[in-house]
Amino acid sequence: MSGLKDRIKGLEKLGCFLSNISEEDSRYNSFFEAIDRAQSQNDWFQKKNCITAIKSWGLALEPDKIARWESKYQVNETLNSKTIAVIMAGNIPLAGLHDLISIWISGNRALVKCATKDSILIPFIIGIEPIFKSLTTFTDGKLEDFDAVIATGSNNTARYFDYYFSKYPHIIRKNKNGIAVLNGSETMDDLESLGKDMLQYYGLGCRNVSKLYLPKGFDINLVFGGLYPYANVIEMNKYANNYDYNKAVFLMSGFDFLENGFFILKEDKAISSPIATGYYEFYDEISSIKSHFLKQKENIQCIVSNTDIEGAIPFGRAQNPELWDYADGVDTLEFIKCLCYIMFLSF
Repeated sequence: MSGLKDRIKGLEKLGCFLSNISEEDSRYNSFFEAIDRAQSQNDWFQKKNCITAIKSWGLALEPDKIARWESKYQVNETLNSKTIAVIMAGNIPLAGLHDLISIWISGNRALVKCATKDSILIPFIIGIEPIFKSLTTFTDGKLEDFDAVIATGSNNTARYFDYYFSKYPHIIRKNKNGIAVLNGSETMDDLESLGKDMLQYYGLGCRNVSKLYLPKGFDINLVFGGLYPYANVIEMNKYANNYDYNKAVFLMSGFDFLENGFFILKEDKAISSPIATGYYEFYDEISSIKSHFLKQKENIQCIVSNTDIEGAIPFGRAQNPELWDYADGVDTLEFIKCLCYIMFLSF
């Protein structure tokens, strides 16, 4: 039976292994074979993006970060007996890994249903550390014999999840997007980092910036300048097809928009934008959009800005969340702790 120290040590070893991935190291041969299979399964999972996600998790699992994270919760020393079902999204590589890590560190077990287009990397990573392999079961069929559920999907699937899992303690996640607030003082480095926030993983992540809030009079060409280093995204066929399709739709609909050959910018009040497209909106005063953000809370995953906005993160960090940066702002580990406490009292 593993204790908390064993689980922490397992996470540290996993983080070290992920952060040092290299094709020059024969220890990673099977890992790169798994990456190749993942790309064959899902064209969006290009090798470069898979490695980026893997290394990002390696950095997140540094010993001092794990200690800072878990020390807040007074996690149980020994294993609990609860099984938490996890329905994973497959939008970007390793989406859903944070839920598993939260379950593992809490000493519970995970029953995992991978996304159809992301069923290779997560199982491979779980197999790296035996302690976590023993705490995880995978299923392709109907979820059975679980105590709670964490499910991530689209707004449509979320309605189904809400109905189907209504009798279980649950976290149901819907579509959300990152936004960015500029104030006109941004440097070219800031703008290029913003370009990364918009186009990393082809913009498919819930933390990718899909909407820009710009001060009135801001030169939109500066945004294109920041996007330019990522122009090679257009070389990916699926991305290029989406770019061509959305451009054609906007043209046929008579919409005004700007484009640079690989990305489209359109003035629009909406937050969620199509692939290869970003929406923008001008503002007069920061104070006016702060109240707007409160109304749009259900649609915003994160805010990128160097402006004084509560919870804002620096440019370039949208897709590098820390262990304490929870999706939708819902504290997964606290949810699991409360679940275990309530179920303990029920006996």
